[in-house]
Amino acid sequence: MKFVDEAKILVVAGDGGNGCVSFRREKYIPKGGPDGGDGGDGGDVYLQADENLNTLIDYRFEKSFRAERGQNGQSRECTGKRGQDITVKSTCRNACTRFRDQRSTL
Repeated sequence: MKFVDEAKILVVAGDGGNGCVSFRREKYIPKGGPDGGDGGDGGDVYLQADENLNTLIDYRFEKSFRAERGQNGQSRECTGKRGQDITVKSTCRNACTRFRDQRSTL
């Protein structure tokens, strides 16, 4: 098995969902006012050290990790659902560097 001790990967947190533009509608209330909900938060990305890993060979083939986007808001002040978080596993005793262009190295 080939030993890989350095990998460049792209890690992106999820974007938030869009808010909803909606107005309240009732029979005897003209111009009821806004009732649109906020968009859900995007998912987070976590870096987790795993004692069972001893090489970064998995990141040679899969180089980008993106958390899920938040869902859009709905009428009646319903907030969108939060995006799913993801966990990126790496070896213990590694260095994680953040580049200026928002890319990370494990």
